[in-house]
Amino acid sequence: MRIHPFFSIVYIVLVLISGCHKVGGGKEMSYFSVASADAALQNATRQYQHLMQALPDSTFPRTFEDGKLVTSNAEWWCSGFYPGTLWYLYEYTNEPKLKEEAIRSTALIEPIQHLNNTHDLGFMLFCSFGNGYRITQDAHYKEVLITGAQTLASRYSPKVKAIRSWDWTGPREVKWQYPVIIDNMMNLELLMWTSDQQPDQQLAEIAVSHANTTLVHHFRDDFSTFHVIDYDSVSGKVLHKHTNQGYADASAWARGQAWALYGYTMMYRETHNDAFLQQARKVADFLLTHPNMPEDMIPYWDFDTPDIPNAPRDASAAAVMASALLELSQQIEEADSGRYYLAATKMLASLSSEKYQGSVEKNGGFILQHSVGAYPKGSEVDVPLSYADYYYVEALLRFMQIEGAFQFKSAVQ
Repeated sequence: MRIHPFFSIVYIVLVLISGCHKVGGGKEMSYFSVASADAALQNATRQYQHLMQALPDSTFPRTFEDGKLVTSNAEWWCSGFYPGTLWYLYEYTNEPKLKEEAIRSTALIEPIQHLNNTHDLGFMLFCSFGNGYRITQDAHYKEVLITGAQTLASRYSPKVKAIRSWDWTGPREVKWQYPVIIDNMMNLELLMWTSDQQPDQQLAEIAVSHANTTLVHHFRDDFSTFHVIDYDSVSGKVLHKHTNQGYADASAWARGQAWALYGYTMMYRETHNDAFLQQARKVADFLLTHPNMPEDMIPYWDFDTPDIPNAPRDASAAAVMASALLELSQQIEEADSGRYYLAATKMLASLSSEKYQGSVEKNGGFILQHSVGAYPKGSEVDVPLSYADYYYVEALLRFMQIEGAFQFKSAVQ
């Protein structure tokens, strides 16, 4: 990590009565400790050592349902999270077998550097090859990242000023022309990083253009985000504002809000553009002051689903939020840094509790329980997910770095 509206009275009262305590690292308060983070990382390592043994050759762990491990091939959008988590755990533990498996599984993803029918190359390549290159400085990893970034950039439209997310036209009678989803903010880091490696700034310009277009069209007045914006491919005008995974078009799908928070926090780190920082802060404030944010800070799968408080929680959304909030807390003045840090540590404390921690019997080697993939489709509801594990481990390591108990091997993360 490159360390570089008014908080509601209700939330402040909640903070004061919740029994938080002081820790090191210069932070005023925390719900979490270095010892707790270390224990969580050691447990994560044990879980993934089991998962390594259970995983069939040439496949990637997707989830664990009905007592069975569900896997995917390299072209599934989540394929990069498993090797990425292994790289993180190896970086923390220096365990050779974790590195060996990270190298093996990363190599399986290499062919998708040329896959031009998806926006998810950032997830797939930067989590795997990106962390691998950061840790090993393997020149071949860098070559794959550069090729993958160029492939991703080929999906950019100068008319729309954004990268097309999907090639399909959607599930509705009104067919999408040029759909762009909020998730795509997460793939811009691959473009920004690659642009730093070469004199041509076109990739960075594409990433910034996409972020600017998303900022203008994806957000509502309260700074919640739509999931899908459909553009006219010729004029670039907005045609529709929909969801494909949330409760309703106008609802706040939890993981979508998390992608927005993380994406703009990352884009501020990469550009120092104050508009991106302010957008990240507004999204953070929307989340942290939302009346439907549970006390333990693990959001329901959608903030507006009518079956709250009986709706499923989404640990994956919380893991992404926690990682983003920790980075955001380091990008702003100390007066406001504490509330983001505090919220992140409460999320980590909850995710590290027995309620959300898995076991081999419950999770088959995944780390976290109780995530939601695509609720409206009845897909991956209340199950472990590989990306929940990835961002949870990343958040733990970011916490440890802030507290002075760990140091990433380079500035990439």
